Amino acid sequence: MVKLKVFLHDHFTSFRTILLAFLGLIIIGACLLTLPISSRSGQATNFVDALFTSSSAVCVTGLIVFDTASYWSTFGQFIILLLIQFGGLGVITIAITTLIFTGRRIGIMQRSTMQDAISAPQIGGIVKLTKFIFVGTLVIEMIGAFILSIAFVKDYGWLKGIWFGIFHSVSAFCNAGFDLIGQHGTQSSLMPYANNALVCISISLLIIIGGIGFFTWRDLLDVKFRFKALRLQTKIILLTTFWLILLPFLYFYFIEFKQNELETRFLLSLFQSVTPRTAGFSTIDYGEMSESGLLITMLLMLIGGAPGSTAGGIKVTSLFVLIAFTSAFIRKKDDVNFSQRRIGIDIVEHAVAILFIYVFLLIMGGLILASVEKLELLAVLFECASALGTVGLSTGITSSLSELSKLILISFMWFGRIGVLTIAYATIHTTNKVPSRFPTEKIIIG
Repeated sequence: MVKLKVFLHDHFTSFRTILLAFLGLIIIGACLLTLPISSRSGQATNFVDALFTSSSAVCVTGLIVFDTASYWSTFGQFIILLLIQFGGLGVITIAITTLIFTGRRIGIMQRSTMQDAISAPQIGGIVKLTKFIFVGTLVIEMIGAFILSIAFVKDYGWLKGIWFGIFHSVSAFCNAGFDLIGQHGTQSSLMPYANNALVCISISLLIIIGGIGFFTWRDLLDVKFRFKALRLQTKIILLTTFWLILLPFLYFYFIEFKQNELETRFLLSLFQSVTPRTAGFSTIDYGEMSESGLLITMLLMLIGGAPGSTAGGIKVTSLFVLIAFTSAFIRKKDDVNFSQRRIGIDIVEHAVAILFIYVFLLIMGGLILASVEKLELLAVLFECASALGTVGLSTGITSSLSELSKLILISFMWFGRIGVLTIAYATIHTTNKVPSRFPTEKIIIG
């Protein structure tokens, strides 16, 4: 008994708690979705397909094997919505919030786990930050649901219109990409609303608000939106997000959608520059997009949103650090500096490791899927990037994939949502650092 307690104390780390919490929620969701009551046909769903849908919802990805509107019953859709909400906020955040509102004491272990779960910079004030995340999420989702309901009530009536408003607001803010518009055409996503400015702009704003992260909004509110007073991370997130929206928008506007009328062209370009990071809604058929457009979308999917947000990907901060480090290296600068602050070499190392792991997984996954499914490499790479970035965009091949390919994408969604380094820290046993180091020997690079 004593040995068991010692084992749990030494080995049941916060990273493993996060890992098991997400895994547990995915399995529970899959079991519920296999029930006959979850499907419109009243028949039980294959476990692998239910597991894929549950993983996609909890990991706020949006990749689907069945059209959400036409296959799942109202009960099934409600389960998916709960999985999206829990996955977007984080299982640990929900658990800690429950303890807070029930008056339970929050110990150091719970605070430390919460800090790792949301990538908080420090453990101090973590309970207050948790309340801010929970309340802020509900307020933003309620506002989004109200605005979207205005458009949906007009098309579907009061009851269904309000339900659609709530579902799509939660799905957009959590960057999930699940939709209920399938009755206009299987897996049509938001294509019927491509010309609806209210829906497109509202969904885009919800995606951006959820994607820039809770710490960014907390910092903005604390300094009353004074840019110079913001923390370095907030400045990096806002600037990088701005350019990652503007540059793809210009490409889509002047090249990809130049044949459309001005208003449609603007809405299509804006939406397609926002949704790959990392929401998964679409107002176009990606199966008909040019190869250059697909490549740009893949890059956006891999980048993702901000740390501590509902988005996945390598994160915009990692991209900025890599660009800043490359710039400093080319200019032969000793330090990586920005806004009169120095970025530590350990941060650069983390960014390089994350990028390498993502690219490695993308290439290996793409090669395996291409050989198994006998599909074009670009199509399966797009699917893998969508899963790793927890995006949910697809060229339309998801439902036709084999069970092996689905399991690979499930693991990719899991990696993308929890974070590859979190999984590495949870599964790889590390020993204490030895105070000695091997001698250096130079090798030629480049």
